[in-house]
Amino acid sequence: MDFCVDDFPGGLQSCLEAILMVADQPQQAADLARVLATDEDEVTAALESMQREYDGDAARGLAPRGFELRHTARGWQYGNRAVFEPVVSAFVTDGQMARLSQAALEALAIVAYKQPVTRAQIAAIRGVNSDGVVRALNVRGLIREEGADPDSRAAFLVTTGLFLEKMGLESLDQLPQLAPFMPAASDVVSRAEQADTAAASVAANAAI
Repeated sequence: MDFCVDDFPGGLQSCLEAILMVADQPQQAADLARVLATDEDEVTAALESMQREYDGDAARGLAPRGFELRHTARGWQYGNRAVFEPVVSAFVTDGQMARLSQAALEALAIVAYKQPVTRAQIAAIRGVNSDGVVRALNVRGLIREEGADPDSRAAFLVTTGLFLEKMGLESLDQLPQLAPFMPAASDVVSRAEQADTAAASVAANAAI
């Protein structure tokens, strides 16, 4: 590694916070230690210290944070505290959040048609990070975690009964077929040929 955790403001703890903020699945201490080129025991101690800090200390008048650092068999991950669920629900269902955004609709459609699917797969299909919209869909009860990918350990996402209710469906078998909305095969071939021709032209001009 071309960096040392001690070179960053806040050291190891701040580095761990930065990683866990963007991680879309629980992280094992050993993996975090490898990425940060530091000792696994030090990482575990730092994570446990962070967990205690976020939980607050009534004796010292320190209130718990609105989020928590959870540790399960799958690893360490940030999450909202269950006690704040009414607050979060009020936010995601209020005003401009009352209707799903275009981004949320895209993510929901991906989950509906490709489930089970991971957050990383959704991001790959959409071409952008989708953690925010996935959390919003989860809080609204339209999707949920069910199982995990055996290779990456990433949580699988599936739609819920509420999703079917909102869509007026009795089962996923009643989802509209995608075929009518897909381009004709001839159009796909034509576009591919046009792309190849354009690429060849660019390469030829570059060679000149």
